[in-house]
Amino acid sequence: MDEGVSFEGINSDADLIAWSRQYCRGVRREQGVSVRFDLVDWAVSHRAKRRAAAVKRPKLDDATVGERYDWDSVEGSDGRPLPCTVSLTWDAFSAFERAVWEATLRHELIHVEQYQRDGTTDHGRAFQERADQLDTDVHCPAFSDPKHVLTCGACGDLVARRYQDCKLVERREQYRSDCCGASLELA
Repeated sequence: MDEGVSFEGINSDADLIAWSRQYCRGVRREQGVSVRFDLVDWAVSHRAKRRAAAVKRPKLDDATVGERYDWDSVEGSDGRPLPCTVSLTWDAFSAFERAVWEATLRHELIHVEQYQRDGTTDHGRAFQERADQLDTDVHCPAFSDPKHVLTCGACGDLVARRYQDCKLVERREQYRSDCCGASLELA
């Protein structure tokens, strides 16, 4: 696969991975993101509806964001972080402008950086600070239409988007909005 594929020329999973990997390497070089790409696998999802991308990693029970993880304690790690996978969502890539896709990749790089250092990752204060440094958001924009939209019965503000039936949708009369404390309505 040619690593020099243009953004406009992406038309396959391999192209998307190659372009995204190359972009992330540039961010690492220019922004000082501490990521080992030899420990990162890449995949493309054609099923995801809510997440533009994700870092899939093993769950380490004793890991805490902000505390360097002792990778020597993990059998078979040889002191290196266990591999993780950056899973890119094709529908998000297709829906987003280039700048939004690039921001999505920077978001995922923060997760990889935290995971490789701390053994886990989250969207807490450290993530928010790093997101500001890398000019990205804590949450990605929606790229597909939800099956259900719940709003505040008093002010009409968005409360939740749900992509499948769930307890919140089915029992919405039992819940109240955070903004006004009003009942939830299905829009």
